[in-house]
Amino acid sequence: MATGTRGAYWSEQALPSVLKHSLLGRYIPQFGGMTGSRDGRVVYLDGYAGEGRYESGEPGSAEIAMRVASKHLSQHGLRWTCFFTERERKSFTRLQSVASIYRAQGVDARVHHGEVDGVLDEVLRTGAGLPLFLFLDPCGLGLPWSRLTQAMALRRSPNRWPPTEFLMNFSMVAVRRLGGNARSVKGVERSSERFDEVCGGRWWRDFFPAGKEPAPDADEAVAAEYARRLAAATGMLVRSVPVSKAPHHKPVYHLVFGTWRQHGLWVFGDAAARARDAWWEKLEVAEERNDPDALFSTTSLIRPDPKVVTDAAVPAIAQNLEQLLKHGRPFKLVDHTLDVFGNYYGQVTELAARAAVKRLHEDGKTPSTGVGKKIRDLVVEAPR
Repeated sequence: MATGTRGAYWSEQALPSVLKHSLLGRYIPQFGGMTGSRDGRVVYLDGYAGEGRYESGEPGSAEIAMRVASKHLSQHGLRWTCFFTERERKSFTRLQSVASIYRAQGVDARVHHGEVDGVLDEVLRTGAGLPLFLFLDPCGLGLPWSRLTQAMALRRSPNRWPPTEFLMNFSMVAVRRLGGNARSVKGVERSSERFDEVCGGRWWRDFFPAGKEPAPDADEAVAAEYARRLAAATGMLVRSVPVSKAPHHKPVYHLVFGTWRQHGLWVFGDAAARARDAWWEKLEVAEERNDPDALFSTTSLIRPDPKVVTDAAVPAIAQNLEQLLKHGRPFKLVDHTLDVFGNYYGQVTELAARAAVKRLHEDGKTPSTGVGKKIRDLVVEAPR
């Protein structure tokens, strides 16, 4: 199971956690807002919650969720039932202390000492008929494949209600380590078998053949195949975001997102793009702190300019919209999220989609103006 977090991990937020927590903090308020209005309730699970707050005072994943729950309760009367699990006794005790602050504000924060598997059935029972979001962020290997897919199968319904989504950490460090283990004649078979359980079979071993050098991107191929298989097994829309410690470094993990709803896919892509900008900003601040006398930071030289990326994305998205219009029917942007953004999904915010519609309108290729309160709900029509 997950090995827990020790040492200096909780002293301050590391760069990979910046992207992860920024994405989480941007997405789950919208998940609650989009899905909780029907019954006034949302159920949430953080399966590897840690201490809840860094020693620096920055919120961890658990406190991020409790802040959202407190705000939704006070501003909208929306009630979150939050489950948090943590196996390390010291981290559990500190998490309890953080949770007590939010319980005093009316948040239903339930902290459990132990493994996530021990509380998952209770979470599913509590979430019966209600929107449910699972955040699974182990420091090692996560839930077995059978447990995860069975949980999703229990939640599945023909009309996609109640909504169920997950965001999980798929460790690329573990993929590379266990890939080496599988290739080696001295490898520990039980370690490989444990990864078989997580991946739902031995298929991943084919990317790390015994006695041979694996392909340079074997680890990424495993991550892509895991996401593909997860989508096939659950019927969900699954996307993943690589997370690295620094530019041009191999990802330490992928954040794998699953939803049954196009709206979820749209909002997640926008949140991922904004979280990526937050990651670059944190990197630049950290570099300037470590070398305050430098005339300029290396990060400032290699960081992609968001405006340049967006300027390149807009004509590409406009072309994607033209392709969709060839079907001869008007369409709502959110109903074709991946087709709209193409390769720029998760790289640019939804503002690029509005700009692309306006570009088509200016070129006389659609009567749709791109004006509207919610970008995802914009309807694009073929020229009359």
